[in-house]
Amino acid sequence: MERQIPKNVRQIGNVSDTPKIYVEDYVDTFFSQLCDKAGESPVGAFLVGDIQSTEEEEYVYIYGAIQMHELKLSGTEYVLDEDTWKHAYEDCKQYFEDGEMLGWFVAHAGVPLTAEDRVVKLHKKSFPKTNTVFIMKDPEEKEEAYFVHKLDDLMEIGGHFTYYEKNPCMQNYMISTRKKNGASPTETVEDQAAKDFRSIVRSREELMMKQRSNRMMYALSTCLVLLVVIMGVATMNNFDKMKSVQNTLENLSGVSKSDDGQVQQTDGKVTSVGDPSTGENAARTEGQPDAGGQIQEAGQAGAQSGTDGQAGVQDETAGQVGSQEAADGQAQAKDPAAGQTQPGENVQAGETASADAGGGTPQEPSAETSGSASAAGTPEGSDGSGAGENNGSDGIYVVEQGDTLAIISQKLYGDISHVDAISRMNGLSDGNLIYIGQKLLLP
Repeated sequence: MERQIPKNVRQIGNVSDTPKIYVEDYVDTFFSQLCDKAGESPVGAFLVGDIQSTEEEEYVYIYGAIQMHELKLSGTEYVLDEDTWKHAYEDCKQYFEDGEMLGWFVAHAGVPLTAEDRVVKLHKKSFPKTNTVFIMKDPEEKEEAYFVHKLDDLMEIGGHFTYYEKNPCMQNYMISTRKKNGASPTETVEDQAAKDFRSIVRSREELMMKQRSNRMMYALSTCLVLLVVIMGVATMNNFDKMKSVQNTLENLSGVSKSDDGQVQQTDGKVTSVGDPSTGENAARTEGQPDAGGQIQEAGQAGAQSGTDGQAGVQDETAGQVGSQEAADGQAQAKDPAAGQTQPGENVQAGETASADAGGGTPQEPSAETSGSASAAGTPEGSDGSGAGENNGSDGIYVVEQGDTLAIISQKLYGDISHVDAISRMNGLSDGNLIYIGQKLLLP
């Protein structure tokens, strides 16, 4: 079965040589324990693992170590007798069923960490296969050297990898070995690999938590920036709208101040108020004789002369005495051109066709008119007759000649405060863009 290259590894030395050697952390810990037991006599162990090759690289995985029952010396040469091999095979079968012995380990104090000829000879005899491993370690200096059998010699390797993963086989063997050596039953082998693994997991979890926190902070910051931008845009739009409304109010205020000749009606009396600059004086026309000696009387009860807020009073047509139109309050001007007067002239209305201007006989009652001419700002041709009474009474106002929203508001409500309401009701962005005959909804 092909083994996957371990991901959780630690590099020791220069690992550019071939093959790549991977030693499991429990095995490395077991080597350290053997060094603690080593004295003047050497201590040895057989290496258990497997060798794998790919098209690009060769790998040696060492995931077990079996202590030699006895490593003998013959002078300065190491001796591996049959009894040592027998015990090694038994332990390998018991704890590492699928393992293969692919090298050996020696811890010997005072011996240089070099592969001497006697060691090379013993290795070739015991492990003739290519890429088998020989490890030497100095118990005092804690230095080590790795050698690989290749090119018919033991070649030193510059470095190796220590990898971490669950290794119950080696763990069980280490526990059994310590019990046989008289160790305390409560003493257990330090699970360094598990500790390292947990430490790595904790560090990764902390890193993930930081990343989540950073992502949340980034999202919140983005939302906050968007909110500020939206609020800024809304504020600018509102500012523009407020500025537009302010300009409209200023324009309407200027129009209101420029309007002259406003008509005021109190208790049936019509008063024309003129602009002081024109030299016109307010004159009440109730019961006063005109230049011809005629007395103009009110001919249409309930008919309002002119419209509130319309600058100037326009001429009412004659001949509407007692007619149905007077009753309905819908008087229409028969000759608009004849209804225009100049400042300072008196308008006579309600005269019958047979009336004699020189006679002093009072005529039939006619509509009251103002004694003064319309002001300079009065639109020409606007109808001030009784038709204004019903126009707008049903909630719809038909635009007449000379009308503006200010004039319409003055007519219907007595002031110009309803201009904005009329504009909003009819969706008008510019109150001056209305035309004659247009129907406006009234608020």
